[in-house]
Amino acid sequence: MKNALRRILSESARLDVPAETLADDADLYAAGLSSLATVHLMLAIEDEFGIEIPDRLLTRRLFSSIDSMAAAVTELQQAKAAA
Repeated sequence: MKNALRRILSESARLDVPAETLADDADLYAAGLSSLATVHLMLAIEDEFGIEIPDRLLTRRLFSSIDSMAAAVTELQQAKAAA
């Protein structure tokens, strides 16, 4: 999953550094993630993983690192599977 998130970051986020070089807990905003890019990132994540990110999760914290995005995707996939 984290490799897919890195690919999405590379394609959608236009970071100042290559996504492949970032640690899982690296601050994506410090790496150049903009608020506009988070919208593109959200849509790409929803498409890639077949989920819908609810409004309650749409915070700066969600997009702060690869770890935080992976945790949210896992949570949403588990909730979808349980439904």
